Amino acid sequence: MRIHLTSVFVDDQTKAEHFYTEILGFVKKRDVPVGGEDRWLTVVSPDETGGTELLLEPAGHPAVRPYRDALVRDGIPLAQFAVDDVRAEYQRLRELGVRFTQEPVDMGPVTTAVLDDTCGNLIQIATEPQ
Repeated sequence: MRIHLTSVFVDDQTKAEHFYTEILGFVKKRDVPVGGEDRWLTVVSPDETGGTELLLEPAGHPAVRPYRDALVRDGIPLAQFAVDDVRAEYQRLRELGVRFTQEPVDMGPVTTAVLDDTCGNLIQIATEPQ
């Protein structure tokens, strides 16, 4: 068994597509209309285009807003992405105007930082333990 797809709920798929591809650097894999304005919109790591897909899922379900609002209010990231160097990625993203709610912090074998994805979520970036 392996993880094939996971998702983040987003307020606006077009805005999310821009942020996740142009700012974070993911690559769009699928973009399929599913009725109305919604799309089956996935992105992948440019280093693993055949790997796990991240679905930028419309946040229309009534349970989504209270769930995400509670996570953001408590400073809890919805997802975590691995990067080679958190401090370098933090600097690169800050220069692109990304807002962080947590600057890089050393936590034993990993360093983490938390950013606002502009689409309703906090996302943690972390180095992988050595």
